[in-house]
Amino acid sequence: MSMERHTVAFPGLGIEPFQLDRVAFTIPGIDWPVYWYGILFALAFLLAILYISKRAPVFGLDPDRALDVVLGGALGGIIGARAYFVIFSWDQYKDNLANIFKIWEGGIAIYGSVIGGFLAGYLTCRIRKVKFLPMADLAVGGLILGQAIGRWGNFVNIEAFGSVTGGAWRMCSPAAADFLLRTGQIDQTVADQITAGTLGVHPTFFYESVWCLTGFLLIVWMTGRRRFDGQLTLFYAGWYGLGRSVIEGLRTDSLMWGSVRVSQALAVVLVIASAVAVFVVCRKIKSADGPDRWKLYVDTEEGQAILRGEFYSRPQEGPVAAEEEEPAQTEQPDSGMPAGQDAAPKEEEEQDERKTD
Repeated sequence: MSMERHTVAFPGLGIEPFQLDRVAFTIPGIDWPVYWYGILFALAFLLAILYISKRAPVFGLDPDRALDVVLGGALGGIIGARAYFVIFSWDQYKDNLANIFKIWEGGIAIYGSVIGGFLAGYLTCRIRKVKFLPMADLAVGGLILGQAIGRWGNFVNIEAFGSVTGGAWRMCSPAAADFLLRTGQIDQTVADQITAGTLGVHPTFFYESVWCLTGFLLIVWMTGRRRFDGQLTLFYAGWYGLGRSVIEGLRTDSLMWGSVRVSQALAVVLVIASAVAVFVVCRKIKSADGPDRWKLYVDTEEGQAILRGEFYSRPQEGPVAAEEEEPAQTEQPDSGMPAGQDAAPKEEEEQDERKTD
């Protein structure tokens, strides 16, 4: 799939063959190609940032500090996306380790990006004194919106498509037929049928894009109805995992661990884990001792102080700062003497009492 132009058609939908050019334009003077994949990635990132900046106050967070967390998470996401792909494609890199760093040649994984992004985001939250759970709830809205847009980059590159289908929504492309033929997933007869348009492949990029966009709309709807911090994060893990567990089963380029599709297995685990976590938390909310025990962060005194612009402008005394302070010293009765001068006499009195025993 190194060609810059690909022919694509959706004959079952009446869409005749057309050309897709991976290069959007070339920078004059230096002959530097700018790819649609990069443009779509940048657009997804920009819209995610705009969403997070606008919605930060709804979660009781400072927009500037939330942006710092997003940038830290983005860096971790890039590293995680590459590391995940390399780990489960080790045979491609074990004999030439320098290729690990050639990320521009392709080879990243969404789940690796999510894992790396959350880890780096947590560390950035600690550094910038941002509450992690409400920040995570805010971030997943921007994340799943970015995923919905970013999947169209796979379409431009004719990648991340599914297995052979004769459905009306089939995607037909010589590039897809060539990939499946080279990897031994089809024979020449089926390849010719895909090229001719009588067969095609599942446009899994489209399935996932629609699924993620639906998830984004649900997150927007749920934001004002959530019962606890972390609820949207668990919803994201379960929603995206549910869709990915099905869509990944159709993919023809899955990362494998033996006979197991790695991302599909991880998706199933996340669906189960998120469902269990929501059930447990909801049970605890029902048995909570007081109304403040499961109060949303935005409704706490600290969250309201952040919205008023007061929290970070004064010495921090809230829960975030308290985690890093030393334990408070136990108050001692006032002896009426200057500090440090009452210990010695007290010891002398105790010694005198021992002598009389």
